[in-house]
Amino acid sequence: MSDDQKTYIPSSPLPEARTGILTAFDPGTRTLEAGFRIAPQFRDLPVDIVFEKDTPVQLRDGTTVHVDIFRPAGAEQVPVIVAWSPYGKAQGTSASVMGVFGLVGLDNSLVSGLEKFEGPDPAYWCARGYAIANPDIRGVVDSDGDSVLWDRQEGRDCFDVVEWLAGQEWCSGKVGMSGTSYLAVSQWFTAAEQPPHLAAINPWEGVSDVYRDLVMRGGMPDTGFARQLQEGSFFGKNRKEDILAEVDAHPLMDELWENKIPELDRINVPAYVVASYSNTLHTAGTFRAWRRIVPDEKWLRIHNSQEWPDYYDEANVEDLRRFFDRYLKGENNGWDETPRVRYSVLDLEGGDRTGIPAESFPPAEAESTKFYLEANSRSLTPSAPAASAEVGYDIDATPNAVSFITRFDEETELVGYPKAHLWVEARGSDDMDLFVLIQKFDAHGTPLQAFTVPNQNARIHDVTDHGATILKYKGSDGRLRVSMRHLDEALSTEDVPAHTFDRVEKLQPGQVTEVEIDLLPIGLAFHPGERLRFVISSRNLLGTMMPGIQEYVGANSGQHVIHTGGENASYLQLPVLK
Repeated sequence: MSDDQKTYIPSSPLPEARTGILTAFDPGTRTLEAGFRIAPQFRDLPVDIVFEKDTPVQLRDGTTVHVDIFRPAGAEQVPVIVAWSPYGKAQGTSASVMGVFGLVGLDNSLVSGLEKFEGPDPAYWCARGYAIANPDIRGVVDSDGDSVLWDRQEGRDCFDVVEWLAGQEWCSGKVGMSGTSYLAVSQWFTAAEQPPHLAAINPWEGVSDVYRDLVMRGGMPDTGFARQLQEGSFFGKNRKEDILAEVDAHPLMDELWENKIPELDRINVPAYVVASYSNTLHTAGTFRAWRRIVPDEKWLRIHNSQEWPDYYDEANVEDLRRFFDRYLKGENNGWDETPRVRYSVLDLEGGDRTGIPAESFPPAEAESTKFYLEANSRSLTPSAPAASAEVGYDIDATPNAVSFITRFDEETELVGYPKAHLWVEARGSDDMDLFVLIQKFDAHGTPLQAFTVPNQNARIHDVTDHGATILKYKGSDGRLRVSMRHLDEALSTEDVPAHTFDRVEKLQPGQVTEVEIDLLPIGLAFHPGERLRFVISSRNLLGTMMPGIQEYVGANSGQHVIHTGGENASYLQLPVLK
């Protein structure tokens, strides 16, 4: 793709809140001795570490980026793990990163402060025979060039850094990648470029389609988090990509957005993918990438919390080390016997089950089961109602939603991909922004929710009453702008509909239209007497994914009507374990 489709704006210097103790440009090599502590709140280094600061690496187009390298002292050659993101390589000690740890309830003493935000900690990995490479990517802090946001350009850039690292005299020639969120997304792009020395990846929750996951989920221009990412993470000397302007200029799927989708079918290195059901930014993209990457040696673990506590949990770090020991060090340590899938089932009442082994996701026992909507009783029924009926709401009324409930009389587990197949009509409008949600109720009809982070203080309650979905799980949600309903026949499956988003098909007066809406993957247990509620609304039912970002408001007017039964038998399809 020619770069002229992109829009750029001036960047700005790294602000104080994003500046760490080691941010200042200071090239050179030094040794951090065992017992070194960067600041009082962080952990000591257990071993001597050689720190190569602000090492220049030239990319294929002549652009120079700078990399911080932490490696064990000594002459032994070691593999290296790359943490690729725009988050400044020395931000581990910044007020911003420490604040995130405080927000979720993690103690900063878990890490050394030398780690990149959301990346592997050199204190742990160097003590176990690995180097860590933290680049400041193109256009960030002191690196040259103009920065881009989640783009195939990053894959080409990281290819060059991977190959440069592999050729260093201290490196064994084996390179891996690890990290959450942005650091996960960059792994899809890099592995798709197939650098020869990239030996294994560990994407720990991250989008895999910027259009569908970040800026236009369901065809709606929901750019609150994209604004936070663009304005709060890309700081440097030159220009940065203006993805907000690009959303306005490119509302439909086109070449610009296609180049922000990694070529997942080209990823052929061993991959240990980590996912959750509860991250409304990352969940869909992580599972999508897991389905489409092609190596025989791929593993999926689905946890029951939030990515940061999960990533730095001691047992999970040890689990990851077994994977890297196998593929970066060649150790025959039994990793190959690890179940290909380890999933969780959420209870929302303290009885979550984790680490459940399976050969696939959904597990083989999951059976896609239709629960039909019945408008008059507002129930979900096992068979399609014979009689046609309808129920609707005015989008300005209270409530501007309708829901349907079913009760489970025996132990039931849902594990897999839900979808909604609805017949809808817009009265007084030619379009509809629809939001859908699956909720769990206890036997008394009380909605159940669960924090995904250790912090459960009063402030976290305040921000999660509506919004901050990454901190509290309230159910599986989906959304669709009905004029963007056209299905992509190549990408859709029976369980997971995918839309082309390349055309606008407005509704005609009186037109009853069939739509399919994908909801986030689910793992949810129901005990006898508990209920499932399915909600359809014109409003954003969950709010924002993060605190403090702008919430998208549906572009709606008039009345929404849901048709059920007869020729228009709307249903909710759920993956029921048999």
